[in-house]
Amino acid sequence: MGQILFALHVVFLLYAVFGWLAPWRDVLVFYVIFLPALVLQWRVNQNSCVLNNLESLIRTGRWRNPANDEEGAWLLTLARNALGISLTPARMDALIYAVVAVLWGFGLIHLLRLGAGLNP
Repeated sequence: MGQILFALHVVFLLYAVFGWLAPWRDVLVFYVIFLPALVLQWRVNQNSCVLNNLESLIRTGRWRNPANDEEGAWLLTLARNALGISLTPARMDALIYAVVAVLWGFGLIHLLRLGAGLNP
């Protein structure tokens, strides 16, 4: 189950990073809604991802699991373990929100260009 939820995280991460490149209007519309919704669910859920909470609920019967290092820090843990980058949670949040804002902007520009017939 942990591997399935990890794979879902990766799928969502790949869509967040590369979804703005989609050549289809509907996918781009979903993308420009998805990114703010993703950030909103983090903020409403105390900087924790619902996928981590679901894993905690399934494994422990509790929505929050203090023993789960990835809960509220999945990207921070991924950056540290996979890339060797160690940032404070506050700096990681700032980096994540900045990157998401840029990607959202790319998605919106692509969507607007596609709607105006400016994309090949």
